[in-house]
Amino acid sequence: MDEKTSVTVLFEEHRPRLRAVAYRMLGSLSEAEDAVQETWLRLDRTDTAAIENLGGWLTTVVGRVCLNMLRSREQRREDPLETEIRVPDPVISSEGGAVGVVDPEREILLADSVGIALMVVLQTLGPAERLAFVLHDMFAVPFDEIAPLIEKTTAATRQLASRARRRVQGGAAVPDPDLARQRAAVDAFFAAAREGDFEALVSVLDPDVVLRSDAGAGAGLTLTLQGAGTVAAQATTWGKLSPFVRPALVNGTAGAVVAPNGRPLSVMAFTVVAGKIAAIHVLADPERLGRLDLSVLDA
Repeated sequence: MDEKTSVTVLFEEHRPRLRAVAYRMLGSLSEAEDAVQETWLRLDRTDTAAIENLGGWLTTVVGRVCLNMLRSREQRREDPLETEIRVPDPVISSEGGAVGVVDPEREILLADSVGIALMVVLQTLGPAERLAFVLHDMFAVPFDEIAPLIEKTTAATRQLASRARRRVQGGAAVPDPDLARQRAAVDAFFAAAREGDFEALVSVLDPDVVLRSDAGAGAGLTLTLQGAGTVAAQATTWGKLSPFVRPALVNGTAGAVVAPNGRPLSVMAFTVVAGKIAAIHVLADPERLGRLDLSVLDA
C-alpha cells in the first residue's frame, strides 16, 4: 500500500467522527459533509509525516472549518438581529432496527442522544462558544487545543465553554431515557389529534410545551407556539394526516415522519419528559426533506 492510499484509508476511519463533530457544529448534514470534504483536502495538502496524532489533528481542522462556516453564515445575514427559527437536519432511523445491521456512521451521529431540542439550543450559541462546547464537552478535546482555534487563552476558552454549558443545560430539557415511555406519549398525541380530542391533547402535553416549525427560508410558514392549549389547538388541525404518520427515531428519540403517498411532508421530533411532551420540532422544508434518506424506515 503506497503512502497516498494509506492516508486515504486512515482518513476514512476517522470520517464518521469528523462528520459527527461537523453535524453538531452546523446542524446541517449536507454542510457537515462539505466540512469533512474540506478537511480531507487540507490533509491531502499536508505532510502527514509531521502529524503526531492524526485523529486530534483532523478533529481540530474540521472544527476550524466549521467555525469559519458559522462565521460566514452570520456575515450573510441581512439583519444582524434576525432570530431565524431553524430546525436542524434530523437523523432518522427505524424504531425497530434491522437485526444485525449496524451503520457505524449513523451510530456516532446519534451518540450521547444529541436530540433535536439540544441541537436547536446549540444554534443559539455564538460560533466560538459552540466550538468550545462541542469539541470539549462532546468530543473531549482539551481546552489548550481548542484555544488557538478561537484565538483565546486556555482559561478564556474554559470560561466560554462553561457559559455555553449553562445555556445548554438551561435551554434543552433532558428526554426520558425510556424509549417505550417516549413512544407511549407520542402515540397518545397522534391518537388524540386523529380524534380531534382537545382535552386528551392537553393532557399529554407539558403546560409549557414549545412547538417550533421550520418550513424553509422565505416560506412565511415558520412559527413558534408555546403552551399546552395553544399547541393542542394547532394539533387538532393535523388529524387528517394521521393515516400517513410513520413512527421513527429522530435523533435517537421517538418521533414520526408524515409521508402522504410516500412523499415526506414533515418530520416531527418530540422531547418527552416525565411522560409529557415538552417540545415538538417540525421540519417541513420541502427542499431539505427531499435530501433525507428515508429508506432506513423500510429496513
